[in-house]
This record gives sequence, structure tokens and C-alpha cells, in this order.
Amino acid sequence: MRSLIHWLEYIERQHPSAIAMGLERVREVAGRLCLERPAAQVITVAGTNGKGSTVAFIEAIARAAGWNVGAYTSPHLLRYNERVRVNGEEASDQALVEAFEAVEAARGDTPLTYFEYGTLAALWLFQRAGLDLAVLEVGLWAAAWTRSTWSIPTSR
Repeated sequence: MRSLIHWLEYIERQHPSAIAMGLERVREVAGRLCLERPAAQVITVAGTNGKGSTVAFIEAIARAAGWNVGAYTSPHLLRYNERVRVNGEEASDQALVEAFEAVEAARGDTPLTYFEYGTLAALWLFQRAGLDLAVLEVGLWAAAWTRSTWSIPTSR
């Protein structure tokens, strides 16, 4: 079994560019992982500034109300584990390794970026945690994917 450090080094090398437009690759792998909504309720936080603070506020409010909450943010400050939290606790190295192994097994020949691996791994963990709410800090790519994948309405 690889360590988390080995997985992070591995996934950094798997795609020729840091950003790859298009949703097809991730949808394909998510389908193979049988990913559904990661929680009963999903909030996506997108924009230029303040995403991390907004996620933290929503997470804290929901946890104070007694909800089981998962939060996904990017980038991390000190450790990769900071990106994925369940009920305020960072995902363990072992949990992340299991998630990356699941993504890799489902990926087949489909190339994924570092961010795509991490997002799929977080969603895989969230789906298994029995969450009431998943709060996802996302860029425009992931906002489009989560809306189209789970039919999340958008305000106009």
C-alpha cells in the first residue's frame, strides 16, 4: 500500500497539464465509482475571494445545528488532509489513501488532473460518511460539474 505522500506524488504526474477543461473524464470515473450525491444537501461555494471563509462559516453553523457535515476546500496550507473534513476532523492519511486507491481502480485509462483526483476522492469519502450536508469549495469547472451531475439548481 502506498503512503499518502506517494499517492500525491503519483497523481501530480498523471496528467500533462494542471488544468484540463471538460467534464467528460470526471463524469466517466464518477460513474465507475458509483458516486451519487455526497450528502442529502450539497452547497457549492464558487467565486474569486472568500470561498474558504464561507465554507468554514457554513460548516460551523451546520455542525452547531447537529448536522453531519463534510467540507472540501482547496488549496491546503500545511497538509493535504486539510482539504477534506468530516464533522470538523481532517481526513486521515489512511482514509485518503483508500479513496485514492478507489479512484485509481475506477480510472482505468482515463487521465485525471491532480484536482480531479482529489475531488473524486473527497466525494468518495463523503458518500461513505452518511452526511447531512456537503460543503464544496469549487472553481468554475467543478461548479459546472456538480450542478450538471446532481442537478443542483443555480440562481440567475
